[in-house]
Amino acid sequence: MELQNVTAVFNAAIEQIGKVIVGQRELVEGVLVAFLAEGSVLIEGPPGLGKTLLVNALARTVSCQFGRIQFTPDLMPSDLTGHNVYDMKEQRFQFNSGPIFTNILLADEINRSPPKTQASLLEAMQERQVTIDGDTRKLDRPFLVLATQNPIENEGTYPLPEAQVDRFMFKLLVDYPPTIDEIGILKLYASGKDPRSLAEFGIKAVMKAEHVIAIQDLVRTIIIEEKLLKYIVDILSASRNWGSVAIGPSPRAGVNMLLAARTLAACRGRDFVTPDDIKELAPWVLRHRLRLRPEAEIEGLTPDETVRQIMETVEAPRS
Repeated sequence: MELQNVTAVFNAAIEQIGKVIVGQRELVEGVLVAFLAEGSVLIEGPPGLGKTLLVNALARTVSCQFGRIQFTPDLMPSDLTGHNVYDMKEQRFQFNSGPIFTNILLADEINRSPPKTQASLLEAMQERQVTIDGDTRKLDRPFLVLATQNPIENEGTYPLPEAQVDRFMFKLLVDYPPTIDEIGILKLYASGKDPRSLAEFGIKAVMKAEHVIAIQDLVRTIIIEEKLLKYIVDILSASRNWGSVAIGPSPRAGVNMLLAARTLAACRGRDFVTPDDIKELAPWVLRHRLRLRPEAEIEGLTPDETVRQIMETVEAPRS
């Protein structure tokens, strides 16, 4: 896989997803960057904004396995990972794999299930493996968890544990579309197309699983200078010592920022990372890793505003 091919595939995937997703450019790019960087994504937004539709469109753009789990209060960990069943005829246990054994996994409304079930994803998201009854089973590459949650409705939900939130490379926000995009959505329906039947949109697969793996391997060769590594550490350090922040980002945040910056550079056709790559990714990487102090939340301060303030104070290295 050559660098110019990465850019071509990236743009082609955006074009195919754009056949069904109107607008939401940042969301689409963020999901693709995370996928190519071997990261997972938490997508947050009100109902009806196309979060699930985006994942379904992505699954058609990439020719690989796709699984969906609808999180509910009665969902058990074995419903995700699978379980061993005793075969009376064979006189031995056989493993029935769960939906987690796939390439792209949609964890829909992940905060609808209790922490015990949510935690069953921890090992898979971090180590790309699942341990069941003491037996460890590897997950195939590529592997991506796309989790959605509704920030408005809190009744019957369970906040994600900090350990799990930290395992998401990005947290991407979906907001109501501007007028021109909403008109575009209605035009799709007016033309007779129905997003519930994606076959009508003519989405083509622009890459296979082996192409994704090749890109993920190529990304590791993208150049990042030591001064940019220090820039990432300076951002993390400033975040941890920021007045309105009670708990700052972990070192995993810096690793994710490094991986994502390399991937973004490759998708833009460069074999080197720039400070602008890191600035662009900072809200995606940090917004879910900053726990604000109660008094800051009372004053209406948001994680995104905090990240913006932090980035303004940390001096970026010069070329």
